[in-house]
Order: sequence, then C-alpha cells, then structure tokens
Amino acid sequence: MDYSENLIGYIIIKFEKISELIKKTSKLKHYARVKYKKEYLRAMKKLFERDELLSYLEKHSVKELRQNIEACSEIFDFCDKNPISRIFISIDDRQYHGFMRIAEKFDGNRFTIVKEGKLKKGSKEYQLNLIIDTLLNLKRTRSR
Repeated sequence: MDYSENLIGYIIIKFEKISELIKKTSKLKHYARVKYKKEYLRAMKKLFERDELLSYLEKHSVKELRQNIEACSEIFDFCDKNPISRIFISIDDRQYHGFMRIAEKFDGNRFTIVKEGKLKKGSKEYQLNLIIDTLLNLKRTRSR
C-alpha cells in the first residue's frame, strides 16, 4: 500500500510470481530520486505495457485518497478470503499510524506490517514497493 499526493494504491502478488516479477522490474527506481522524471515515467509506462507487468499481479488498485477506506476494506476482504496466506504489508509512512489502528485485529503470525521508510534498499520488499510507487506516479501524472 502506498500514497502519492492525492492517490492511494495497493498491489497483491502471489508468492510464486515474486521472483519473476522482481527480475522484470529491476529498472524501477524511487521516483523522488529520479533526475529526469518525465523520461523515466515514459520508459516505465512502456516497460509495464511491453512486459505485461500488471498480469503478474493478483490484484491492484489506485484510487483517490478520499477513497482510502475502500482501499483498506478491499485489502481486508482479500485477507479474510485467503485465511492460510502469509501477508506482507508495506505502508507509506504517512498512512502507517492510521492503518495500524485498523490492523489491530490482524494475526501477528500471519501478517508482517512495515513502514515503507524502513524497507531495506535492494530487498525483495523494496523492489515490490517500487511497483506500486511507479503505478501511483504514472496515474498521478496522467490525471494532470
């Protein structure tokens, strides 16, 4: 789950597809650190289309921030429908405290919830977080 200006989004990925998806997304960078932003987003849009990256995702959504309760409820519904799954949730630092108030009902053995700022650069989790970050930035720049 990530946040960008007035957008919030999430991705859900099956464990089996993570390795292959990470290989295909090795060119993704954190948007704030990119020097030539327009060119980067143009190249990433082509990458997503050419490699059909969205087909690797079980589910994804980007919504306006005012619909954040809807996004959270979609995540909770997925968790309820998949009771034996292990869930890793990376939450934007600004959304973390609000999300954690809701997430108190989660089983600590099944769920790992981490602030986005605490992700280790280069880790699988960091790479997967770059996917939602890029999707949000693509949507945000398209809606201007």
